[in-house]
Amino acid sequence: MKEFDLIVIGSGSGLDIASGIANKGKDVAVVEPGRLGGTCLNRGCIPSKMLIHRADLAEDIRDSEKFGLHAELEEVDFNDIIEEVNHEVHSDSENIEEGLRNSSRHTLYRQEARFVDEKIIELKESGEKIISDTIVVAAGSRPFVPPIDGTDEVDYWVSTDALNPDYQPDELIMVGGGYISLELAHFYDAMGTEVTVLEMGEKVLEREDREISEKITEIAKNRYNVELEVSATEIREEGGRKKVIAEDSEGEKVEFAGDEILFATGRVPNTDSLKVEEAGIETTERGFVKTDEKMRTSIDGIYALGDIADNWMFKHSANHEAEIVFKNIVTGDQYDVDYPGMPHAVFTSPQIAGVGKTEQELEEEDVEYVSATYDYADTGMGMALKEEDGFVKVLASEDGEILGCHIIGPHASQQIHEVLVAMKAGTGTVDDIKDTIHIHPALNEVVQRAFNQL
Repeated sequence: MKEFDLIVIGSGSGLDIASGIANKGKDVAVVEPGRLGGTCLNRGCIPSKMLIHRADLAEDIRDSEKFGLHAELEEVDFNDIIEEVNHEVHSDSENIEEGLRNSSRHTLYRQEARFVDEKIIELKESGEKIISDTIVVAAGSRPFVPPIDGTDEVDYWVSTDALNPDYQPDELIMVGGGYISLELAHFYDAMGTEVTVLEMGEKVLEREDREISEKITEIAKNRYNVELEVSATEIREEGGRKKVIAEDSEGEKVEFAGDEILFATGRVPNTDSLKVEEAGIETTERGFVKTDEKMRTSIDGIYALGDIADNWMFKHSANHEAEIVFKNIVTGDQYDVDYPGMPHAVFTSPQIAGVGKTEQELEEEDVEYVSATYDYADTGMGMALKEEDGFVKVLASEDGEILGCHIIGPHASQQIHEVLVAMKAGTGTVDDIKDTIHIHPALNEVVQRAFNQL
């Protein structure tokens, strides 16, 4: 049984810890059965945003007449786009692997792992066991497929397949109306695929602030075939077509047919395949690893971070957690993780970004608040963009503390950052934004003007 100073399970954000400890002259094992780089690089953030950038360009070309420019999108080289994006992703992954293999302090195990005791990990293919007093569980998550009839007989897609497909379907049915669905719907629609979105709720992106959710639902209905309050019960294949059988809000059966079916119904942690219970690691009812304020699990010396931990399922939060775990391993647990307003973005069209509480959350928590919104179109840059769908919404306490900010519109993922800085580095008040001089005419004026309404 080989012993290491540190074992890291997963090769996403956990690699930062592995490299940091290796740079201190320690022997580190990295266990990863798939491509190096984790979900973000290989099956998530990076390839999806590279594809979505091309979708944005296609949309700009089609919308060019709004600005008196008569351009035409003559052809989409779909297969070339997919090949180019995935080639870049795979090259980055291979470079990471090469770096680990060339390091005298890293030992890379390209196998699945499972706990067989508190600090003992067994490698599935070789049966070899490795041990360490310090272990980081950063094995991520995988797409969730609901247990409905037909999934054992009919081939279907999950997000991984949609990012690297063999061909472009003419018609794509998406089960689920969350962020993965809306981002991929934007890409496939822009490439020329007819998209149908099936959502069991009353709106898409229901976790967003309700005004954002209502607006993006309205926009999505104008772009795709959006069916609300339908719940998939079965998939089947007939005559070369794939079908989703669902129930509507009245309990009636409805059918939807297409070339492919994509399940975009959330993600589940990989705790089951790791058999974390064999190490005594406590999990939540949903299967995520429980962690404390120092990212420690219930077992001394074992930490968890990223999607597999019971916190946030964002790459930026995983990177933040990795920094805390590294510091705690080095210093003996002197640092607490802090989430000073965890932001998120949805890279659909238009973009969505948010931080802090939604209005419905404040109401549920019986928190007193004031709110204000400001439309993109009411600013100089907004009018130049001819953006009719965008707005900034601010939620604050009566004494001016920023409780939440939600944006839908061009560059929302960038627009949100001055609010993040105010919440982290400033006093976190409305005045931090209002009293900052904003360049005119720059798009960020829409953020300031929203805050000026309070």
